[in-house]
Amino acid sequence: MNRYKKIKTYIFVGIISTLSNTPLTLYADSGWRYQQQSDNLNNQTYSVAQSPLPKPGLYDNIMLSLVCKDHTLQSVIETDDLIASQGSRFTLEYQVDKQAPVTLTLKTFPDSKRKGYTETDAKQMAEALLSGQAVFIKVNTMIKTVLSISINLDNASTPIKKVLEDCASLTSSQQTPSTNNYCFKDFEADFKQLPANQQQKILSQLKQLINNAQ
Repeated sequence: MNRYKKIKTYIFVGIISTLSNTPLTLYADSGWRYQQQSDNLNNQTYSVAQSPLPKPGLYDNIMLSLVCKDHTLQSVIETDDLIASQGSRFTLEYQVDKQAPVTLTLKTFPDSKRKGYTETDAKQMAEALLSGQAVFIKVNTMIKTVLSISINLDNASTPIKKVLEDCASLTSSQQTPSTNNYCFKDFEADFKQLPANQQQKILSQLKQLINNAQ
């Protein structure tokens, strides 16, 4: 019996030793990836470019995604920690390499306190990610804490470009040859793809057109 216990002890110690010597890189994702997922509620397929998870202990557990869903590009941030109550606004700051930091306003999803998105600034952020080697992100939470992560962009180009291409092809497939069939829903989808400064310019022009028509 004692000999049997000793054998079990040696096996247990051997397993612990093996686990303790396993490199941390095995527990972290190796890079950005592109995938298509299905939304069973509305029977739609959407595409995602998803960042890798950080190595344990270096940064907060944050994942960044570029999503093309319902003909609209979204920039999505997801954390393991509380960001804000459902449907609430919060700020995110990102800096690509040594470029000037950019502050965005995101909104948590109606069913999540740890996941938020922006459609208004999604294309601007995607283009910025394509221009650099790394992005540093800070998320300001409702309890005044700051979550942060540094994400490598070395292999982000292909997944992000695929998502942008998916959104471009979906948008163009909805257009008809006749401009008379261009409706408000089409305008809204196109409008969301524009940077904030272009949106403001278009709104000013629309206001002028409406004033002239009255």
